[in-house]
Formats: sequence, C-alpha cells, structure tokens
Amino acid sequence: MPPLRMRRLLPLAILLAMMAMLMLRGYVHSEILADHRIRPEAPADQVPQKILDGGPVVDTRGDRGGPADRVKSLDVPDHRIVLTFDDGPDPKWTPEVLDVLKKHRAHAVFFITGTMASRYPDLVKRMVDEGHEIGLHTFNHPDLSYQSKKRIDWELTQNQLALEGAAGIRTSLFRPPYSSSADALDNASWPVTRYVGSRGYLTVLTTADSEDWRRPGVGRIIRNATPKAGEGAIVLMHDSGGDRGQTVRALDTYLPDLQKKGYRFQNLTEALQAPSAHTPVTGLDLWKGRAWVFLVTAADDLTGVLVVGLAVIGFLVLARFGLMLLLSAIHTRRTRRQGFRWGPDAPVTEPVSVLVPAYNEAKCIENTVRSLMRSEHPIEVVVVDDGSSDGTARIVENLALPGVRVVRQLNAGKPAALNRGIANARHDLIVMMDGDTVFEPATVRELVQPFADPTVGAVAGNAKVGNKDTLIGAWQHIEYVMGFNLDRRMYDVLRCMPTIPGAVGAFRRSALNRVGGMSDDTLAEDTDITMAIHRDGWKVVYAEKARAWTEAPESVQQLWSQRYRWCYGTMQAIWKHRRAVVERGPSGRFGRVGLPLVSLFMVLAPLLAPLIDLFLVYGLLFGPTAGTIAAWFGVLAVQAGCAAYAFVLDREKLTPLISLPLQQILYRQLMYVVLLQSWITALTGGRLRWQKLRRKGQVAAPPGETAVGERSAA
Repeated sequence: MPPLRMRRLLPLAILLAMMAMLMLRGYVHSEILADHRIRPEAPADQVPQKILDGGPVVDTRGDRGGPADRVKSLDVPDHRIVLTFDDGPDPKWTPEVLDVLKKHRAHAVFFITGTMASRYPDLVKRMVDEGHEIGLHTFNHPDLSYQSKKRIDWELTQNQLALEGAAGIRTSLFRPPYSSSADALDNASWPVTRYVGSRGYLTVLTTADSEDWRRPGVGRIIRNATPKAGEGAIVLMHDSGGDRGQTVRALDTYLPDLQKKGYRFQNLTEALQAPSAHTPVTGLDLWKGRAWVFLVTAADDLTGVLVVGLAVIGFLVLARFGLMLLLSAIHTRRTRRQGFRWGPDAPVTEPVSVLVPAYNEAKCIENTVRSLMRSEHPIEVVVVDDGSSDGTARIVENLALPGVRVVRQLNAGKPAALNRGIANARHDLIVMMDGDTVFEPATVRELVQPFADPTVGAVAGNAKVGNKDTLIGAWQHIEYVMGFNLDRRMYDVLRCMPTIPGAVGAFRRSALNRVGGMSDDTLAEDTDITMAIHRDGWKVVYAEKARAWTEAPESVQQLWSQRYRWCYGTMQAIWKHRRAVVERGPSGRFGRVGLPLVSLFMVLAPLLAPLIDLFLVYGLLFGPTAGTIAAWFGVLAVQAGCAAYAFVLDREKLTPLISLPLQQILYRQLMYVVLLQSWITALTGGRLRWQKLRRKGQVAAPPGETAVGERSAA
C-alpha cells in the first residue's frame, strides 16, 4: 500500500478506535445492554418442595431434566457464618470492608459483577490474596428470569472473563441478582437456577438479609444479620451500590461480638468442608482475561483523557468565539467610522503591479485577467506562466490587453513564480492573486489603501467563495466568511495576522526584499511570508472591502488535497518560525502572541473538535440523551450566532447558514482527518509535494457582474 494512502487510512482508524473504546467503556459501565426490569413475585408450584424448605445453597448440577431427586440443597453448619457481599468491587467501600475483615481475621464471599471487576481488577486480586472466596453476580446485573439462555451464558462468560483477567481464577459459585432466600424461588427464577446448575454452578442464596442497602442504621444492620442462637447462616451485605459507611461500621462491631459467641466467619467451601470453588486458569484463557482487563482499563483511561480534551476544546471554542466577537467588533468600529484613514499619506494612488502565478489555468486565466482590466486603480499585470502545458500563456498573449505582460519559466513551483514576478514588477506596491480568482473593480484600490501607513508591510484581502451553489461550496463559503475573515479581524486587532491569502494579498517590495522574498521551505508560502514580515517588524492588516472571488474545490478529493496542503504547510511554517517565541522585539511579540494563537486555534482546536461529535454519539446511545442534545445544540447556537454576525459584517445573505448543522457533523470530521493526516506526515518525516487543483473556470466574474466574454456575446 502506498505510504500516502496509509496516512489517509490511519486517521480514520484512530477515529474508529476512539469510538470503539468509548463503546467498550459504555458496555463496561452498564450503559449498553443494561436491563433494569425486576420481575414481580410469581407462583412456586413448579419448584420442588425440598428446595423451598431447604438450605440457601442450591445444587442443580446433577439435574438433567429428570426426577427432582438429583436436585439438592445445602445448609451451613451451626456456629458458621458465611458473610457475602454483593455488587462490588467498589473503589471506596470494598477496601474498607476488606480492612475490617482482615482486622478481625474473618473470611467472606464476594459476589462480583463483571462490570465492576473489569474496572477494579486490583481489588478482586486483593480479595483472593487475602483468602476470600469469589462468586459470580452476572456481568450487567439483570434479572435473569427475563433473559434468554444465550444471554445468561453471555452474562456468566463475561463475568468469568473479568475474574480470569483480574485474579487468574474461575469460580463455581453464583448468586442471581435480586435473589433472596430459598423459599423465595418461584416459577420464573427456578428455571434459571436449574439452567445455571447445568453450566456447573452452585447457586448461593441467603439465610439472613442485613438490609444494609436501605441504610437503616448500624444497630439495625447488626440485628438483621445475627442468626438465631447457634445456627449457621449465609448473611447478605453489600460492598457497592451506594454509601456503605453503615455496613463498614456495623462489621467492626458485628464480627468481634459474634466471634466471642463462638461463631467462625468462613468461606462457603470452608464452612461446607468442600473443595475450593476457585480453579486457576492458564494459557489462552488467562491471556484473554488479561487482555480484557487491559482494554477496559485503557478505555477508562482514554475516556478520562477525552473528557479533558472535550473540556479543552469547549474552552477553546468559546474563547475563540468570544475573542472573535469582541475584537472583530472593535476592528469594524475602527475601520468603518466616519473619516477613517489608514495613514497620513491616504489615499494611495500610486500604480500597482499585480502578479498572477499560473500553472495550467487555461479554464480560468482569461476571467482572471479580464477582471483586472476593470480595476479602478492604475495597475500593470504580470502573468508568470510556471511551465504550463495547457496553453495558459498563449491564451493571455492572444488577449493582447494593454498593461498585461506574460513571463514564461520552466515549472519551478508557485514561490519561484512569485519571485520571478517580483523581479519583473515595475512598481513598489505588489498585489498577488491566484490564477483562478477574479477581482472586483475596487479590489486593488481598497487593498493598497493601508499602505498609507508607512509601517504596514502587507495587507490581507477578503477572499470569498465564488462557486457556493453546491453543498460543499456552501460549507466552504461559511468557513471563509466566518472562520477566515472573522479571524482576520481578530488577528488584525491583536497585530498577529498569520496568513495573507494567496487569492488576494498585497506587499511592499521593501518588506519582501528584507525577508528574502517568497520561500519554498513550506507548502504554505503565504503563511510563511506573512510570519516572516511580522518578525521583521512590519504591520500586517486586513482590508475587508478588498474582495476577491475564488473557485473553491467542488469534490471531497480536491478539498482534501487543498486542506491537507494548507494544514501541513501551516505546521511547517509554525515550526520554521518557532525561534520567534524566545526572541526580542517584534519577532518575540509575534512569537509569544501570534504563534500560540495560531497553534491553538488552527492546529490544536480542529484536532480536538471531533470530540464534540464523538460524545454526541456516545450520549445519544448511552445517555443522558436530553442533556447531550441540549449541550450539542448549545454549542451549535454559539457557532450559528458567530456565523450570522460574520455574515452581517460581510453583507452576505444568511441563507447558506441553513446547512451549518450538517457542516458541523460532516465537514468537521473531514477537516479532522486531514489535520490528523498532516500530523502523521510530520511525525513520520513524510514529504508532501505541492498539489495542483483541477479548476473548472466557474467563477467568471464577481457576483452581480457579467463576464466580459458574455457581454461581448450579447
């Protein structure tokens, strides 16, 4: 498999793995397949009378569906008490119970659930190491009388798997959830008891119920758990399922008091003088159990990390939106106030060189050049043909337009083409645009006005999506208006604009010369040059009225290629300029303000953003459903509010925002995979070449204007 394809599959595999781990976590926490129904009391005419009148240990292992004489029950001898604890282990209460038992040298039987044993295997291991006996209490604690034989087998098998992984043993003891004494067996629970016996288990019921789950008080628990004088008993208590403080305090009194009366607290098999219920496991079964416990632990740990990540992304999203709303309002108020001037030399009227690097732009280049001919500002146009094979240069030459020159070179890449254009430009103010972009008549004029301030070295224009009629185009339109242009207002106020868009940007020749021109060190030459200009001490500002209409990718494959290059190039630029963080002066200011913001909002936040959707799916499946939906729509409402504000600022119709919810579900996942793929490429030392997008020439003129070719035809 080619390395690039593997890098595409790996992010998807990571996303699926995270979802699988969340599913495992939901399964282990009884959020999947949980069944909380409890069957009401039923008739008992099908239960053998000797079982109803017998002891608390029911042995149906010899039952083969024939006469009832193969079914028997066992009782605990006098002066023997088998303490049993259900529903654990619990990370808080089980250790306290074990401490009290150890203090008074007493043994007990712990009927563990698979969910709790999987999450707290060390406590199960401690139980066994300290001489206690383990019994199964199912995996998810359902009432088995409602379950099929297949589900019963599954509950037992999973419960054993957790025990094998935690302590390396199997057990033959079983207690059904919601069970009581033998005389409480009925026609619903008896078939379960018989079936479980056929699977090799002793069913352990109770003689005395302490009712500690009610928390009736220490004295009441002790009275409920104390057998009649001299009689043996199996006593039910709990080490999980709620506050067991009363249980622990009761044990500390109950154990020594009954020991003084001659009672011995033993495991069940010790009391019955039977072989141990534990069987060591080895080989594949042992490793399967250990693998299970490892995966459960990893799922819990990963969920904890993801929850922290969700909190981080929530903070970043709200912080970014808050900053964007506040600072963009400041920017708008400042630049739109009456009498606003960029600097003392306003207005700027000197001629401008417009550079158009072009590689195989035959479908777009005529529209691009003709749009420049309608410019309200004096310009020269330099089209740099970077070794095109589709006749791009010939198309421009055949137009024979005044003030338009073509410079040809062998294919050397966009940075080299721009540097060639800079060398051939006649003027000191240089505008750069892409070969698939069209300008409005006022674009160049608005773009160069900030140069009235002699400290301004570069200006970012307002890049907009021209082909926004498709769903993918509409999503990119939202992203451009909100995610790019609202961001640029914020970065302008903070004086750390990270990128001059390749579609519409302007530079002072002196600023370009001081930083060495365009570099091919990264795939994001526009971000690289912007950061370099910042570090050299120049201002970089945003001119919102300098609108350019570009052709956005129309297929997922093309969008993927473009964003992959952008993401990877941005990461390269951040790494290239990392020393700015520790430098002094303008470079240090940009390094300690601009680079962290770019890293947080353009690299880290998009990487964590899919957590919102992962937890949406998790919450919808496992709950709390209402709270999850409310939280997700709350975040969406914040995004919609910011998007609407950005659209109003850009004087755009709000209609495309109808697709915003779908964009958040689908588009965000695509951007996540692209960003993760970029990380993988960077960490594995991969090299990514500049990828040319296939254009269709659909943006012939700015909205509301007719292309020159169409007017001529008319």
